[in-house]
Amino acid sequence: MKIRRTTPLLLLLCCLFPVTGSAEQATRWFNDKDLTLTGAYYYPEHWDESQWERDFKQMSELGFEFTHFAEFAWAQLEPEEGVYDFDWLDHAVALADKYGLKVVMCTSTATPPVWLSRKYPEILIRLEDGTVLDHGARQHASFASPLYRELSYKMIEKLAEHYGNDSRVIGWQLDNEPDVQFDYNPAAEAGFRAFLREKYHNDIHALNDAWGTAFWSELYHTFDEITLPKLRQMFMNHHQILDYRCFAALQTTSFLDEQYRVIRKHAKDQWIITNFIPDYEHGHIGQTKELDFQCYTRYMVYGDNEGIGRRGYRVGNPLRIAWANDFFHPFQGTYGVMELQPGQVNWGGINPQPLPGAVRLWLWSVFAGGSDFTCTYRYRQPLYGTEQYHYGIVGTDGVTVTPGGREFEQFMKEIALLCKEYAPRETKPADYLARRTAILFNHENAWSIQRQKQNSTWNTQRHIEKYYRTLKSFGAPVDFIYEDKDFNEYPVMIAPAYQLADKELTDRWISYVQQGGNLVLTCRTGQKDRYGRLFEAPFGSLINELTGNRLDFFDLLLPNDPGVVLMDGKRYPWNTWGEILIPGKESEVWATYTEEFYEGKPAITTRRLGKGTITYVGVDSQDGSLERDLLIKLYNKLNIPVMDLPYGITLEYRNGFGIVMNYSDQPYTFNLPAGAKVLIGDTTIPTAGVLVFKI
Repeated sequence: MKIRRTTPLLLLLCCLFPVTGSAEQATRWFNDKDLTLTGAYYYPEHWDESQWERDFKQMSELGFEFTHFAEFAWAQLEPEEGVYDFDWLDHAVALADKYGLKVVMCTSTATPPVWLSRKYPEILIRLEDGTVLDHGARQHASFASPLYRELSYKMIEKLAEHYGNDSRVIGWQLDNEPDVQFDYNPAAEAGFRAFLREKYHNDIHALNDAWGTAFWSELYHTFDEITLPKLRQMFMNHHQILDYRCFAALQTTSFLDEQYRVIRKHAKDQWIITNFIPDYEHGHIGQTKELDFQCYTRYMVYGDNEGIGRRGYRVGNPLRIAWANDFFHPFQGTYGVMELQPGQVNWGGINPQPLPGAVRLWLWSVFAGGSDFTCTYRYRQPLYGTEQYHYGIVGTDGVTVTPGGREFEQFMKEIALLCKEYAPRETKPADYLARRTAILFNHENAWSIQRQKQNSTWNTQRHIEKYYRTLKSFGAPVDFIYEDKDFNEYPVMIAPAYQLADKELTDRWISYVQQGGNLVLTCRTGQKDRYGRLFEAPFGSLINELTGNRLDFFDLLLPNDPGVVLMDGKRYPWNTWGEILIPGKESEVWATYTEEFYEGKPAITTRRLGKGTITYVGVDSQDGSLERDLLIKLYNKLNIPVMDLPYGITLEYRNGFGIVMNYSDQPYTFNLPAGAKVLIGDTTIPTAGVLVFKI
């Protein structure tokens, strides 16, 4: 089977930002009156067939509305090449329907059967060190293998022919948690060369220019001389790695897109999605051209201590679900969660029990951001295999409901009560909408910075989080957006560490500000072109017209001997990155450095440009307090009303409801808006508690 080719322009655009569908296309699958649907994974092939009916009956009685089949069942669906068996699955679908459960059908491409791995070993992933993955786990087949794709599409076509017109099936999940593969399979290397020929119009001179191969005698004469970059090799060509990461992400998304097209030929009234792990920097999330909407997987408690207080590891990071909601929702205006932790898991370094109430808290957190469904992995705890100690909705006897299962049951009953009170999805207070903010994101910035951090303490995600965390304390609705979005939809937009840029983007920023937008740019922005090359100009020149500044130089300090930035009489430590600015006549200096040989020089400036403002933050603080106070100062200046929620307290609105969630280690008392009516909980919210009120 030939690899599907794309036009050079589209191929380049896929590397820069995604092509996505409309909100209307996504939301046609769901009704406001349902608020949200709740489901649970079930694996009929894991259990004696005599137990299926009992399980579906109990699942329905607990309140679940759908279940999920065939995720890892390729060996059962196609026991021999070209021989298919759907009888067992037909029986499971019929029993689920008997108890009012709709079905999400899954393609099983995460777990190819052993006959495929043994007959066609060339489809197996090869690691950089030469290790070839083998049968016995999952995700061991190469997305870049045309043969593997051909075999996958044949199986999927048969599955779609069988269930594509089945009204009992509401949707499809493609693969399972498909991630970006750094695969050194010969097919991947051949695919990489084809990708480069396409991107550079078969012009090796254009590639040499983009990669800067004149440096260190890296010059190529033909595309056939190019191999996959060795990521572990010190000083490997930075620009080659950028292209390789783009290629690798494209293998994942194009594999999903082709699965979509195969199914869509037969499934006219069923939605088609996949379940991404929210690895935002990997570059594949939201990049597909076909999926009806985006979905993610989220586990909150697995032994880290990102929560608040001594037992915070039992509740989880307060921003972990909110960030995923705000990242996935903007693509098509809706999202779902295919896997939400039901209790204790087995794959973390330490696997504690969640705090009582935490599972319900996570469910409300998913709902609050605007989801249309939540599904949990899994209904029954497995008795064998890799995930034996992974909790389900019911325990090892198959009938006893676990604590997390009871919290799912409670949530579903609460949603049923809200269905009597709901309003349209976008019914939200004016002051809440007034602080709507976008964070402009491009994974390629993180890729570029990671290869040349300049300071070992730099962390791109943490830099972004300093701004995001503050916005959530404002009670602000936040969208993470790519460059394909209309900037003018947002009163404020923040572009953190936006290193790779061009004149076209800068002109859009200027237009956004001139038309009344308020833009915040941060350090490292606009220093390189889209290929990761420095401009043949002074640092920062690309954005000088926008910011009104010039960049004199930047400095990096030792973490144990930080510098200090002064703003409004308050001192803020920094060490990771600091740019010394030369402000223009129209620039207002908001913060200055207090030490080193550039004492008194500007670190932060702002100015008006047309109807809007541009604020440039040339420094990354150690603890995020500078970023917080800066945004408070800016929003006050813009007369945008903000809240002052403590870290761990999150507020969202949807369907005419306000939802307040407490991830902190202390009770929190929330002041209800005038005229609001409490529906669930109390205004004093305990740890892992939830308050729902009607506005």
